[in-house]
Parts: sequence; structure tokens; C-alpha cells
Amino acid sequence: MKRLFVYASILMLVISACGGPGAEQTQNITQLSPTQFPGGDFPSTESPVEELPSPTDTPQPTVDEIPAVATFSASPSPSHTPTSEVQNLIQFPDSGIYAWELVLSGLNQPIGLTNAGDGSGRLFAIEQLGLIRIISDNNLLAEPFLDIRDRVSCCGERGLLGLAFHPEFSQNGYFFVNYTDVNGNTTVSRFQVSAEESFVDPSREVKLLTVEQPFANHNGGSLAFGTDGYLYIGLGDGGSGGDPLNNAQNTDVLLGKLLRLDVNQGDSYAIPPDNPFVMGGGAAEVWVTGLRNPWRFSIDRSSGDLFIGDVGQGSWEEIDYLPGGSPGGVNFGWNYREGAHAYSSSPPPENVPLVDPVTEYGRDQGYSVIGGLVYRGEQLPEWQGVYFYGDYGSGFIWGLFQAEDGSWQNLQLYQTGSNITSFGEDELGEIYYVDYGGSLFKLIKR
Repeated sequence: MKRLFVYASILMLVISACGGPGAEQTQNITQLSPTQFPGGDFPSTESPVEELPSPTDTPQPTVDEIPAVATFSASPSPSHTPTSEVQNLIQFPDSGIYAWELVLSGLNQPIGLTNAGDGSGRLFAIEQLGLIRIISDNNLLAEPFLDIRDRVSCCGERGLLGLAFHPEFSQNGYFFVNYTDVNGNTTVSRFQVSAEESFVDPSREVKLLTVEQPFANHNGGSLAFGTDGYLYIGLGDGGSGGDPLNNAQNTDVLLGKLLRLDVNQGDSYAIPPDNPFVMGGGAAEVWVTGLRNPWRFSIDRSSGDLFIGDVGQGSWEEIDYLPGGSPGGVNFGWNYREGAHAYSSSPPPENVPLVDPVTEYGRDQGYSVIGGLVYRGEQLPEWQGVYFYGDYGSGFIWGLFQAEDGSWQNLQLYQTGSNITSFGEDELGEIYYVDYGGSLFKLIKR
């Protein structure tokens, strides 16, 4: 099994950055001690685990040692013509003239960030214990937007894990959450808030989907609406280590998959007619298969491209990619492969094509990939079309884009010193990252 740690407590100390909110924070942030969080891999009661060295035991490159741009050609990979924004990008901007600025501190175990797209300018932070907090004008409001701590099991890799606002939230007030319930099972629910209300009545829950989890880890948890209007749901392989139940490759189960649902059908959901198994051969909800623990996926608001950060078993972290407009049914390989490398002793059947990641990295760069976002803001046009992603353990942030010749350009950009749990964007497309210690940072020009 992969890197697992034993700690006396899973609580993280909130780091008070010098200068308070608004003070510029870059690479000189103190590295936090690792702790359990939903994207990592930690001991479960069902299976013995092996303790591995902490990130401080692994040599870490300094900022000056960040390597030059690396190219990566996945084989096989879906065909795709890059969007116009990416076609115009021929090299990365000089990252030294940009910085991650502290926006605020005071969150408690934050693991996600998003906006409602309702013109309010608010940001919404997910706290693992079961709260959704409102950030308005860079201020953290005292009263939570939603409090469902009474029905959430936490922590380790469990908790309130995902949040997505309906594309028509400003009209219907719908938003969706993904959490592990008191029995440890995945629950995807819808809530509603009226335009006259600032906070949500937790009794208005409508449960759409419950998935039994055989182990305590690998729950996935991300939610996102695609440009097609459907809700996408990320689920891990069910946990333990090595996928002992072979869930990721079993198309009849929902674990180890990305699901795609039509949630515009009243108090239930429908199956989109072009889902790959709608006519049989697997569960109709499934969109892609072969995932281990997709900790943060995103869908590019401009192109519809899908990016998935899939946490590795013990050697390789990976970013998977599916171009916008592609059919479903793609198999990203786990547990036949970890990254682009053989994992299982049994090769895949000849009639099961696997799609390799577009980039990957090993233990010398980190131990839990954090999938990110494609930058689509206006304040930093030089970054237009770049996909940002990071690592929880090392604090690195990378940039990734597809060149005109189809190759992927990948570069380590920043050493933050943070335990990054998620990336998020505001309504204008400006990008942020979330530090598990309780802080929120935004990419700015110096």
C-alpha cells in the first residue's frame, strides 16, 4: 500500500500568515506537517497498512531547482484540437512576476472552494466537518451557509467532500453536495435556498444518490456541472489499497468511476441518453472508468475539457484528460496501471483499451495530487488556457497546457509550502488555492 501516516490527532493548526489578510504570501510559507485529508491515503480499520516516510524525509527541490518545461505525450490518448486560447499559448509566462496572495485565514479544515455564478461575487468554502462557509468581499462570514455536521462522518478521508451550484442557481436556488454519511457511505444530495434567504435550512435535503463504501478511504467526492448541463460525480475505488474488490474495472459498480447524471428531473435523476452504458454493459450512471481516487476534477468552462487529478497508489500521481465533446466510456487504467506504468500483474484484456494520463510525477515531487482548474480569468491574460494543479504533500503547483503540435507542456511553477487541498475560481475566473491549515490564496500579478 502507499504512503500512510499515523498521527495522534487529525486536527491541523491554523497558520496565521504574517501581515494578515491581503498580505502577499509566496514561497516563504512554513511547511505544515501532513495530516489526514480526503484526497490522501490513510489507514482504515479493515486492512493493515504500511507506514511510509513523511514528505520531510524525501529530498525536495528548492524554488531555484524547479526544472525546465517537460513535454509528455500520452499513448493512447483521445484526439483533440486545442481551443483557440491554448493554440495561442506557446510558452509559460514568467512565474516570478506573479504571486499567491493571502486572501484570508480562519477556515477549519477547508477542502474545497467554488462560486455560485449568481452575480453576488461570493465564494463558498467547504469545511470537512460538514459546513459550507461564505466569503464575501474577502471576509469570512460567521454564520455558515449550510451546516450538516449532524449527518456527516468525519474525518480522515471522510467528510463533506464536494459542492456544486446548479447552472441556474440564481433562478432555482439549487445546489448539490457530496458527503459521507454517519455510516461512511457516499451521499449526493440537493438543497435549495430562496433569493430572500442568506442561509440554508438543512432540513430541505433531497437525497439523490447513496453509494455503499466498503472501506473508509478513497471516497473521491468532487462535484461539477459540465457545459452540457449534466452533473458529474467523482467516486474512488472503495478503498483499502490496490483496489482489492476490482471496483475500478467493474463497469457494473459505481466505485472507481466518474458519473454523469441529469438532475433536472424533479426529486430524482435521469440518465443522459448518450451515457456509454445506457443500453447495457455497465451501470447507466457511469461516464468514465478506471479511477483510483479522483481528488478534484474540473471541466473547463470554455472548452468543456475534463481534467482529473487521480491520486496514485505508491509511485505515480497523474492528471487524466478527456477533450470536451468526447464520448464517454474511456478507461483511465487503474488498477491495471498506476499512471502510465503497469501495476497489476495481470495485463488488461486486448479488447479493453486504456488511456494514459497526459502528465504524471513520482514520489520525489509529492504524494497526493490535487486536481485543479484551467485559468479563464481576465486579470492575468498571460495565463489564459493554462491548467493549474498541485500536490498536498509537497506544496508544489504546476502548470499544464497542450501545444499546437498536440504535446503537453508541463512546468513546476511554485513551491507554496502549503498543504493544498483544492483549487477554486471566482465568478470572473480568477484562481485560488485552499490550504488545509485554514487559509485561502489567490494568484495575482506582483
